[in-house]
Amino acid sequence: MLDPARWKCIGLRRSRMTPDRESTISWYEADLQNPGSLSFLADDAFSGISHILYAPSPDRRTMVDYAGVYSLGFPRLLGNLPPRCLDHLKRCVLVGSSAVWAPSDDWVDEDTPVDKTGFRAQSLLDAEAALRVFLPPGAGVALRLSGLYGPGRGHLLKGLRAGTIQAPDGLGHWANRIHIDDAARACAHLLAMADPQPLYIGTDNHPLPTAELYDAVARVMGVSLPARRPLAPSGKRLSNARLRASGWTPAWPNALEWYAVNLM
Repeated sequence: MLDPARWKCIGLRRSRMTPDRESTISWYEADLQNPGSLSFLADDAFSGISHILYAPSPDRRTMVDYAGVYSLGFPRLLGNLPPRCLDHLKRCVLVGSSAVWAPSDDWVDEDTPVDKTGFRAQSLLDAEAALRVFLPPGAGVALRLSGLYGPGRGHLLKGLRAGTIQAPDGLGHWANRIHIDDAARACAHLLAMADPQPLYIGTDNHPLPTAELYDAVARVMGVSLPARRPLAPSGKRLSNARLRASGWTPAWPNALEWYAVNLM
């Protein structure tokens, strides 16, 4: 999503990567949970970094993994960069999650109070706080994404096909989705914006009751509708109004449209 004629990109990954002639990213081996592996970033060669996109994914939904990536990992990355880099950084986009909000049938936007009771939410909020501690005013932007879908993300499809996924009954069950390409476009959009707000929700235009989404996808696939199961509220109704007002428009405003086109 970033034009290689305009952007010279480096990337960090834990595993050593075989050089790819078609890649426009220069990859470096580093592990956010291993402080020593990031020490090379202190070199003056990295002092000219102007933009950072921080979008890792914890291996598991455990307190240790979330802290390693967000509470500890993000400040660790910033702390290893040359001070001159941080002083002049134009933009850092931190990609987090809507997990910071409690279930709600009301619309949730960037001004909705967060729920810090879970370790996922606390770790994500710790990382957002690091934006304000390490970076100049206006340089840090948090993007809280909803559930990603698209090529390579087939958990829902596999579960519906196997009949192992159940749809939750009752109120408080909302499915919010964003296509992986739309999420990438949102990141690129925020990296390039002249005067962004400090926080955005990244999701499509149509949150759906979870059971409605599951049933609709099952019909497109031609498989049996998932069984219903009473569950405690587990979702919220996210609004992307702020991100759309900034000039971003999703190519897939409704996840059901993508499924209808790609699963037929």
